[in-house]
Amino acid sequence: MTVTWMVPLPVLIPLLSAGAALALGRHPRISRAIALAALTASLAVAVALIVVVDSRALALDLGSWAAPVGITLVVDRFSALMLTVSLVVTLAVLVYSTAQGVADEQEGAPVAVFYPTFLVLSAGVSNAFLSGDLFNLYVGFEILLAASFVLITLGGSRDRIRSGTIYVIVSLLSSVLFLLSIALIYAATGTVSFAHLSTRLAQIDPALATVLHLMLLSAFGIKAAVFPLSAWLPDSYPTAPAPVTAVFAGLLTKVGVYAIVRTETLLFPRDDLTTLLAWVGLATMVVGILGAVAQNDLKRLLSFTLVSHIGFMIWGISTGTQQGLAAAMFYVAHHITVQTALFLVAGLVERYGGTTSLIRLGSLASAVPFVAALYLVPALNLAGIPPFTGFIGKVGLLQAAATGGTSLDYTMIAGALITSLLTLYAVVKAWNMAFWQTAEEELPRRDLPLPMIGSASALVVFSLILTFGGGRLMDYTEAAAQNLRAPSYYIAAVLPDGERGGGISDEEVDAGESGNSPEALAPADTRAESAPLSASGAVSLATFGWEASRDE
Repeated sequence: MTVTWMVPLPVLIPLLSAGAALALGRHPRISRAIALAALTASLAVAVALIVVVDSRALALDLGSWAAPVGITLVVDRFSALMLTVSLVVTLAVLVYSTAQGVADEQEGAPVAVFYPTFLVLSAGVSNAFLSGDLFNLYVGFEILLAASFVLITLGGSRDRIRSGTIYVIVSLLSSVLFLLSIALIYAATGTVSFAHLSTRLAQIDPALATVLHLMLLSAFGIKAAVFPLSAWLPDSYPTAPAPVTAVFAGLLTKVGVYAIVRTETLLFPRDDLTTLLAWVGLATMVVGILGAVAQNDLKRLLSFTLVSHIGFMIWGISTGTQQGLAAAMFYVAHHITVQTALFLVAGLVERYGGTTSLIRLGSLASAVPFVAALYLVPALNLAGIPPFTGFIGKVGLLQAAATGGTSLDYTMIAGALITSLLTLYAVVKAWNMAFWQTAEEELPRRDLPLPMIGSASALVVFSLILTFGGGRLMDYTEAAAQNLRAPSYYIAAVLPDGERGGGISDEEVDAGESGNSPEALAPADTRAESAPLSASGAVSLATFGWEASRDE
């Protein structure tokens, strides 16, 4: 029995529920119940998809318009993993924010706006992970960005409006660059479908392909906050409410990383920019952690560590190997969980102590020892202390680089080790200043609602579950990386037999599971030794419309 009907549910359920929550905004308890039920149902669907998706991806053509003409939603191992982890953290953050709102007796307008906006954000993230074409990916980005614009300025304080303005300007810049890239890619190939682009981009002029590749990487690099496109993040995230900062830190940058993975493995697997990506990853790691070491505010420190550890994911992608991709995907799942947990704990610290300034904080270990433990576990995990998932992911990245054995690989290894040591120094310094040292003045010491502590604890426990299941998770990401490096796996699930540009047989798809090289698994017409299309020829081809490009 086919289960493709489940594919759009992680997008549809939050969107429809957002409308219901908005309509019932004057009834906060009902709105909260709708939001919690919607994300719980979406998480159940995501778990079902991660179980169902195995050797073949699931694809659903919306409106029965088959790709590459229609909009297609696709679930493979990678997107199923991202869906599941993202919904775990969004549900935990929603419980946290609900408890915070009830404790503060915020029964008015902010709550009425928060729940539908939060659900729209979740729908946008899910749509980005499920998108089977560039334009629908753009739509997913815009949905989540529109919701994030509201959330980051919630409360209307001067600092939030200022930081929100920076965030809006940078986000719009990346969106314009992304939309321009889509337009040029369509002009050059006559399609925006990932599966179809996998074959058509190989046929255009290599110089044009490199330009398009760089444009996409620049747009996604801004969204992922890679250096030197990351300066906006530490000034934008810390001023938002604690739950908003947590979900932004955990998810939004990872959507950019997800798009980079698709770009490198599906759209431009033959265009070698791995060296550039490696240096960008190294710079992101080092510059980010140096910024973290210099901070005396807990939220800003965590924002800089967020930037720094994006570099580890870019490093894994840059290896271009199955082992490196698997380690990068493992690290993404680890980082979403750990970074969100740390920001939720920072919210507990801010609520109890009235500030996140490490200079003003102190004595929290004796006052709230459980919160001190809640901070320390994910902090050590982030630093890569054994046996946590941070250590497992970094070991996978180190092994992938050591297998390459080049001078650049060893440079990356050295940079990663230095970054890990500085991360340990930064998070332990923060723990010492906030929890161990004596506070210079008496702290407000507000009560911490049990559901806030419970949701933060749940994420910490989830990170420990990932640790105990680290071997199985790494096996899963290895299988996902194997699929990513075999384009036929994705193409066969999305395109009809007659649109596969030379045909992809079931045997070729099965071969993708056996670990054959992506070159051997590429469709026949992409391996043919034919002259590539020139830039002007590709644009002229697209001018005559989709049918002309199909008949080529």
